[in-house]
Amino acid sequence: MRDREIKFYLFISLSLFISMFSHKIWHYIILFIAAGAGALFLSWQSSLTSFAQTTYGVELNNLPQNISPTRSEIKQKPKKQTVKGLYLTAYSAGNPKKIDEIINLIKKTELNSVVIDIKDYSGKILYGSRVPLVSQLKTKDNRLGDARALIKKLHDNNIYVIARQTVFQDPILAEKKPEWSVKDIGGGLWRDKKGLAWVDPTQKAVWNYNLAIAKEAIQLGFDEINFDYVRFPSDGDMSRASFALNGKTKQKVMREFFQFLNQKLANQPVWISIDMFGFVMEKHSGLSIGQRLADAVDTVDYICPMMYPSHYPIGHLGFDNPAEHPAEVIENGMKMGLPYFTGKRAKVRPWIQAFDIGAVYSDGTLIRAQIDAVEKYSDAGWMMWNAANRYTANGLRAE
Repeated sequence: MRDREIKFYLFISLSLFISMFSHKIWHYIILFIAAGAGALFLSWQSSLTSFAQTTYGVELNNLPQNISPTRSEIKQKPKKQTVKGLYLTAYSAGNPKKIDEIINLIKKTELNSVVIDIKDYSGKILYGSRVPLVSQLKTKDNRLGDARALIKKLHDNNIYVIARQTVFQDPILAEKKPEWSVKDIGGGLWRDKKGLAWVDPTQKAVWNYNLAIAKEAIQLGFDEINFDYVRFPSDGDMSRASFALNGKTKQKVMREFFQFLNQKLANQPVWISIDMFGFVMEKHSGLSIGQRLADAVDTVDYICPMMYPSHYPIGHLGFDNPAEHPAEVIENGMKMGLPYFTGKRAKVRPWIQAFDIGAVYSDGTLIRAQIDAVEKYSDAGWMMWNAANRYTANGLRAE
């Protein structure tokens, strides 16, 4: 018992003793009420102090007057910024020499962000996950090493850190949990043209599995979770693919998934982004994969269309080779897609091409053309994609 509580009870006891000689019963009543109220107050104050110490790690007496601690004060979402980023595999990010090269490149250019795989197209979990199902299915392949230390190192260099997580292209999960997978109408698992099995986007168990991974990544300290392959498959004999749609359209399934992410992650101390086909900025029917801007702009913070000019078909905008005309391709897509973002939560932040397919991009001229086109229409930034992680300062402004 604390000193002030002992003193309080000594005072009450003395008062009671004195009152015994006054033979006035109402004294007893008043004093017993006062004793009860005082005990309740001290108990409440003690409990509040204990709660503050346990929940917030602070002493109430050390807080400024008239200020109560809140969870948002303990850990908040990172400050929003114009992201200028590049993509890294877990192998690259986990390689000390490579990550130092990337940090140095960021320091001398306008770059300020990195996007790091935590779960890639293979379905492997690329950090030291402790999610029970990851352990049970043995899907972990820790290529990042000490993820917390890596993130701290990047933060210490003022670098915004995004975790990239593929969702429905997950051949490992599809093989280990066939009941969650896209089926072939002839029996067994459906496979795309690369021979990869997919999990069925209708399966809530798949949603929860990915949610557990995302929440763990948040605890590691990532600033943003970027969900990729948030769609139905498209490459392969789709006439043989069977999904458990139960009367729903693909668009409705994906909209419900985006709403699920919002419901489960909106209050987490990170931003949420999703990747979409570049063509979603121009075509709003769902592209047979369930992706529509209208279904996502109210549920996530950023939509990242993959606007690689080399991926647009011959004849697009009248060009025999759209890859040679990145500014026109990007501007057309931005103009056509931006009306869907007006007054909505999400901002558009495209992926841009940083690889030599269709035209030479490595000299920087066409990279700069894409950046300038994006920045004419959005202040949310852009992210460069090079699967081999070969980046230079070409096309980037110096800091």
